[in-house]
Amino acid sequence: MSRRTIIAGNWKMNTRAAGGAQLAQGIADAVGENPTVEVVVCPPSVYLSRVGDVLAGSAVSLGAQNLYPAADGAYTGEVNAAMLCDSGCRYVILGHSERRAILGETDAQISEKLAAALAGNLVPIVCVGETLQDRESGKTETVVETQLRGSLEGLDEARASGVVIAYEPVWAIGTGKTASPEQAEEVHAFIRKLLGEMFTNDVAQQMRIQYGGSVKPDNAKELLGQPNIDGALVGGASLKVDDFVAIINAG
Repeated sequence: MSRRTIIAGNWKMNTRAAGGAQLAQGIADAVGENPTVEVVVCPPSVYLSRVGDVLAGSAVSLGAQNLYPAADGAYTGEVNAAMLCDSGCRYVILGHSERRAILGETDAQISEKLAAALAGNLVPIVCVGETLQDRESGKTETVVETQLRGSLEGLDEARASGVVIAYEPVWAIGTGKTASPEQAEEVHAFIRKLLGEMFTNDVAQQMRIQYGGSVKPDNAKELLGQPNIDGALVGGASLKVDDFVAIINAG
């Protein structure tokens, strides 16, 4: 089954208003009107509207880095799915390892956010991945399975195929270390097999699984050439037009 490659840039807590707008414009100009891959950029929430205005009418989609699952209410500092949609978002990243590790997000919380994202007509990018200690202890599959089952708890088959999974080994995020194409493919194949058990094989074959973790222009082609790797969730390299576009072109 053919799955359209999806390349998403997670800007994290980087850029300022003018620089972010310039970065988004540069990416949109380079991508053109009919890219062969799907392209998403995820700026900080305070710049979503500004970047969304720049991307309006382009082939690049806007994504957020997080959401709060409530519809409205007294949740100081949070943003919900409706607000993200108002800002022009189509995608939202959920369960990034930095939020799991630094802010203590649990699989149950991510599952709640997933339901809110889908109810709000956003496409969730759900992140899973093991630490270096997990990998060295031979617990990669156990950790990934626990995160995946917990984060997708309550998701039905009808909506599962529209969810994007991002496998990001924590030990390869921002460290300069990258899982080899063979290591990444092994976990991606495991995730797809697991998705087949959780839903159906047909659903699993439709779901896209990105790789994230120090993806750069010089390793993107080999990573994206693996059978079960359907794209990349890019961190640092997404902050430079030339690097991000090179990764897009590798897809």
